[in-house]
Amino acid sequence: MFPEGWQIYSSAQDTEGRCICTVVAPEQNLCSRDAKEGQLRQLLEKVQNMSQSIEVLNLRTQRDFQYIMRMEGQFKGLRSKFRQIETNRKTQELKGKMDALQPLIPVLEQYKTDAQLISQFKQEIRNLSMVLTAIQGEIGTYDYEELQQTVLNLESRLHNCMSKLTCGKLMKITGPVTVKTSGTRFGAWMTDPQASPRNNRVWYMDSYTNNKIVKEYKSIADFVSGAESRTYNLPFKWAGTDHVVYNGSLYYNKVQSNIVVCYRFETGRVVTQRALENAGFHNVYPYTWGGFSDIDLMADELGLWAVYATYQNAGNIVISQLNPETLQVLGTWNTEYSKRNAGESFMICGTLYITNSHLTGAKVYYSYSTKTSSYEYTDIPFHNQFFHMSMLDYNARDRALYGWNNGHQVLFNVTLFNIIKTEDDS
Repeated sequence: MFPEGWQIYSSAQDTEGRCICTVVAPEQNLCSRDAKEGQLRQLLEKVQNMSQSIEVLNLRTQRDFQYIMRMEGQFKGLRSKFRQIETNRKTQELKGKMDALQPLIPVLEQYKTDAQLISQFKQEIRNLSMVLTAIQGEIGTYDYEELQQTVLNLESRLHNCMSKLTCGKLMKITGPVTVKTSGTRFGAWMTDPQASPRNNRVWYMDSYTNNKIVKEYKSIADFVSGAESRTYNLPFKWAGTDHVVYNGSLYYNKVQSNIVVCYRFETGRVVTQRALENAGFHNVYPYTWGGFSDIDLMADELGLWAVYATYQNAGNIVISQLNPETLQVLGTWNTEYSKRNAGESFMICGTLYITNSHLTGAKVYYSYSTKTSSYEYTDIPFHNQFFHMSMLDYNARDRALYGWNNGHQVLFNVTLFNIIKTEDDS
């Protein structure tokens, strides 16, 4: 278990089978005196709440325990009397019923043991509450500078380890964690995978059509609390929910067209826009759920990508890598997987992973590697907790999947099989 504020974003294996996990340390101010006092105060409140609950349980248990003790005494008295008159035929019948009750004796004994454990637990809660109260009273005497430096050193080492992880193959998806519940059933939310570790801005785009307002939040915490820092009024409405923010720009599909728009947040202007040649649009080749999801824009460790379908490729998925500045196509790969049969898709390390549905029971069913121009069928399930997935995108910085799950903004952890770079490989 990690302390509050720490996050595990991915896990992996090296070539010798050793487990590796990527942990992102909390912000520096979590080690401040005020933050530590707040954490202790929250912990003390939890302990006090537990103490109250244990007190109520103890009262009920003691009352039931007294009743059980009386019942146990009656059982023993009855057994003694039966031994004295067991030759009587009627008492033989009663004795049979009494024998049927014999299994209750161990249950009663266990109940007595549980009552003793509850009493012990009650005392332990009281002791812990006293310790926490004492620590809270002496919080000012603790030196947190050393602890803060330790955290910074650990964070540096973790980032160094992270930089040595090369691209990996998707092995497992766990979660989700529900970050927030808001908006309509369909939408998109994202962070910039190219941003610095201190830049955690969130962008929020509700609905799949008839909208051009993008909301910005300075952090995940502000996003959860609803504290907007800015809104952007795009020059064109978007189509679908498969947008991406990459290196400070928003890339999205212009409504009722196969045009990709690059909008720079810093200047509030369109940098460039370009049509994807032959790409279907306006529900010609959408994902299984529809929603004008014909053109899916995404980013991974290798750059910016567009996933779509064309008539020339029989409605099957086409992958194109794009130049982020000009939107020119750098390379194209034709797959044999029908776009209309795909639930969602995302890129990790140049490999496209496709889910077979947007509904409950969906799994990553197919993958296509742009490195080898080959595909394989996979079987990687994930928990579609709220039954309808209208957005699923990978963030290379966080090594996590961002999802819009029926009006819930969620995060999935991914496990990749990684190869660790050594000094000799540099």
